[in-house]
Amino acid sequence: MAADDSGRAPFAQWAGRLKPQLLQALSTMGLTHSTPVQEKVLQLPSFTQDCLVQAKTGTGKTIAFLLPALQNLLSASDLDRSFVALLVLAPTRELAQQIVDECNKLTAACEPPLECHIAVGGSSRKSHLARFLNGKPAILVATPGRLIDYLSEEAARDRLSKVRCVVLDEADRMLDAGFAPALYEILEQLPPKAEAQWQGMCFSATVPPEIEKMLPMVLAKDHARISTIDKNEVPTVETVPQSVYPVGSVDDVLPTLHSVLSCARADNPALKAIVFCPTARHAGLLYHVFGHTGGAAPPKLPVFQMHSRMSQTQRTRTVDEFKATDRGLMFASDVVGRGMDFPDISLVVQIGVPGEKNQYVHRVGRTGRAGKLGRAVMILAPEEMWFVEKHPEFPIKNEGPFTHPKASLYPSRDIIQSALAKVPLETKEQAYTGNLGFIKSMMKRYGLDRARVVDLANRFARAFGCPAIPELNPVVVAKMGLRGVPGLVLQGHGLVTTSASGSKPGSKAASVPGSAPAESSAGGSVGGGNRGKGSSRRDQKAGGEEGAKEGEEPSRKRPRR
Repeated sequence: MAADDSGRAPFAQWAGRLKPQLLQALSTMGLTHSTPVQEKVLQLPSFTQDCLVQAKTGTGKTIAFLLPALQNLLSASDLDRSFVALLVLAPTRELAQQIVDECNKLTAACEPPLECHIAVGGSSRKSHLARFLNGKPAILVATPGRLIDYLSEEAARDRLSKVRCVVLDEADRMLDAGFAPALYEILEQLPPKAEAQWQGMCFSATVPPEIEKMLPMVLAKDHARISTIDKNEVPTVETVPQSVYPVGSVDDVLPTLHSVLSCARADNPALKAIVFCPTARHAGLLYHVFGHTGGAAPPKLPVFQMHSRMSQTQRTRTVDEFKATDRGLMFASDVVGRGMDFPDISLVVQIGVPGEKNQYVHRVGRTGRAGKLGRAVMILAPEEMWFVEKHPEFPIKNEGPFTHPKASLYPSRDIIQSALAKVPLETKEQAYTGNLGFIKSMMKRYGLDRARVVDLANRFARAFGCPAIPELNPVVVAKMGLRGVPGLVLQGHGLVTTSASGSKPGSKAASVPGSAPAESSAGGSVGGGNRGKGSSRRDQKAGGEEGAKEGEEPSRKRPRR
């Protein structure tokens, strides 16, 4: 078989290096030609060599690390399948499950079989651990938090005593300050690399300079470096045009989002889009607004939500359903921002700014995958335009306020106002608390002091349809570092004011200017194809928990986002 029109090499040319079972599985999967990153990895002089591999999202990195790793296992005459030989670490449960699915497809033709086990939070620890200990877990895909939990069991530690290869997927995240302590704890309980000589492989779309000092944890000094990204090339996929629609104020964000989605649906009846939100609570709010509660979604588009506030069962079901559907809207936090492969995403929308620069790359990478076309847009309030200005390396075109020939057909502002009135008040209050925590965590990048952080969050409260500034638990406010900031409303204390204002402390909750009358928080149950977790008041922990990165599997040394 020859190279295809784009010059990609056929997998058949590695018939001498890859086992027939793997080549057969690739053919069954409909994969005949390798992507550039797969080709470069398969061209390594030795499949056992440590390597750092950088390639854009959606270019086949999972297959790229699984093929050489599985080849090594199948070629090992002394392999004891009762022990973990290949350990793959991933930052999120969904990505871990996706890797397991790909691994099972690649090993489908192996005899005897290579068992691929998964260890992630949110699932039944007892049943998964029992299966792990009673099976032959030659391959284990895990998130750090649950693996640390497993390693507290002596029997589980023993199963990892003969590891041959450790892979970090989304290595930039796995090696950053948030996950590094958990990774240290895991590696301390594996055989020392210097003695066991296990192979290390790190794969990522981005390799920021700050993780360089962490690489020796996993990679040997003489590791190979592979990149399919030119250093002068933009880090996002070139087939994805990127735009920003600036709006006049935070009140205009949701109407503009509705207009963008309605016009995209008019242009493409089979629209399949992901809308990324700053926090889990924000994603939950928009799910209610556009889903069955508010009904603001364009017609014939099922609505989904995906974030860390959902149970693992709900998250797994949502992933499966959104992968299977040929159209729909998913309102998501960054729990699906990395590595997830949803087929045929034609549009990615970002509401507000991502928590970090690299997250922008990963979000945009949900569309334009495997050479397909896609589009990415941001909808930013004036206070958020700093992101575009500070990152000229991203080819984000400022389109000005959103316009479209069919925009006048949709009374978006009225539709959003009507939808918000149907959403439970508690849901809107939780979104406010989450946004307050997020903005506070980003205040230096926003260029805001604490008073302006509160002012911006309070304007979001109005945009979310809150009739008054929501009350906050004083303990949560203190944890956010916002104690005594004017404009907040504290439970049992009322509105925080300055002595110069002449207002009396202890007044009732302040009305939000321009807001609608208060609606009941009762009712508003959600049905249909979105599988979200119902609201629950958790002492308003949302703000403190969602003030930073959201979406990763938590470790014991990291608060849950």
